[in-house]
Amino acid sequence: MADWSLHRQLEQDTINIGDLPLSRVLVVNDANYPWLMLVPRRANAKDLVDLNEVEQGQLMTEINRVSRALQDITKPDKLNIAALGNVVPQLHVHVIARRTSDPAWPRPVWGVVPPVAHDPQEIEHFIRALRKQIWLS
Repeated sequence: MADWSLHRQLEQDTINIGDLPLSRVLVVNDANYPWLMLVPRRANAKDLVDLNEVEQGQLMTEINRVSRALQDITKPDKLNIAALGNVVPQLHVHVIARRTSDPAWPRPVWGVVPPVAHDPQEIEHFIRALRKQIWLS
């Protein structure tokens, strides 16, 4: 982990809410969707296969923990989980709570509407609830 650093684009587009055993947990700066990212703290990891089997299992555990927390807090119609990395090569996993009423439904969220800034009080409340649910508090 000593050689690991968060990709500049991810750092600009997110709020860091803490570290799980493998991954940094981030909230995406877009109030259109409750949207989290997990970034395994492994240098040069671009794809899931760049993690060893133990790390892959840990990542799945963390994806499940974060997904359940997001589901409990936001009560979405659907959860989207994706690891694409076409724009940002650093391995990162999106966990997005979707509603049939959201601006991109039923399409993927990328590029449909411009990001909307979070209300400071709402995002503070959301992050506090997330940290408690995923055992970061």
